[in-house]
Amino acid sequence: MKIAISGKGGVGKTTLSAFLCRWFGDLGHTVLAIDADPATNLGAALAIPGADSLPPITEMKDLIAERTGTKPGSMGGFFKLNPKVDDLPEKIAISDGNVRLMVMGGVQQGGTGCLCPENALLKTLVAHLMLGRGEMVIMDMAAGLEHLGRGTAQAVDRLIIVVEPGRRSIDVAHRIRILAGDIGLSNLYPVGNKVRGPKDRDFLRRALDGFEFLGFIPYDEKIIEADLKGEFAADVGTPTRMALEEIARSFDAGSVS
Repeated sequence: MKIAISGKGGVGKTTLSAFLCRWFGDLGHTVLAIDADPATNLGAALAIPGADSLPPITEMKDLIAERTGTKPGSMGGFFKLNPKVDDLPEKIAISDGNVRLMVMGGVQQGGTGCLCPENALLKTLVAHLMLGRGEMVIMDMAAGLEHLGRGTAQAVDRLIIVVEPGRRSIDVAHRIRILAGDIGLSNLYPVGNKVRGPKDRDFLRRALDGFEFLGFIPYDEKIIEADLKGEFAADVGTPTRMALEEIARSFDAGSVS
């Protein structure tokens, strides 16, 4: 199963990504956790030892040069559009139990003229992770979908959009919906977070009419405390734990490798 998680910064998508990684890892599944958010907080949320010293792939200049046939720090010229990537999950990911972490770094958009080899490596790697590997992949993304393209969107079983009660979060969710449509990705499911009660749930349902919500996570100070300490949010309130487990159980475990 391949899961991508997106949403406005600060809504809690990394917390949900970390919980799902640990949930399925504890069930015995091999999980590849992909940090595709430029903020690179997934390793801290998972509390994986050594994650804070793992550089994003876009900063691994020697690796990029080796795989794309360029010189470190060079601009322009020719480079491989389909570099070798199949060994990278074993080579540069760090493991903690059944969960392995890779940090991508940001994809630059066309016209910047400075990261074409990096883009080629990341795009090829994401395609390999989504289409060519059997383990579960959970990708924590920014508000955009730059790491995904038409060739890989078909492999995403669910795109989860984490939202909180607020207009900016809703606006970002609608933008993500448009971006997903542009690449043919239709399996979109919002998750409400920081929900204080029925009024917040009703607001989110009205604002995202036509979406099927996977669940609603209550506002929980213990998640904020864990984030400040750089710990996995294991000690959450019972309502929060129940909501997170309900979301995890909504996936077809039989399709998880």
